[in-house]
Amino acid sequence: MSDMVFCRGCGKEIHSTAKACPQCGAAQSAVGTKSRISAALFAAFLGGFGAHKFYLGKIGQGFLYLIFSWTLIPSIIAFIEFIIYLCNSDEEFARKYG
Repeated sequence: MSDMVFCRGCGKEIHSTAKACPQCGAAQSAVGTKSRISAALFAAFLGGFGAHKFYLGKIGQGFLYLIFSWTLIPSIIAFIEFIIYLCNSDEEFARKYG
């Protein structure tokens, strides 16, 4: 039973070595292409402008950070995200943002 995981697309239980879900075809690779450390550094130094969001492919959120950068609120949120990125394991980061 420990060899079973849930599909990232449909939530159906599948074997942990499956590369794609047989039910919905969603890719199951936990290996992300984005670096956790790079995202954390972007959040720390350019987070007020949304650079980490653009890096992670969240373009809409990146534009919101950019539009509201003059309020300094995105900088505060980016600092919190910087800490979150550093506290996540590589596997958890890849699962969420990969």
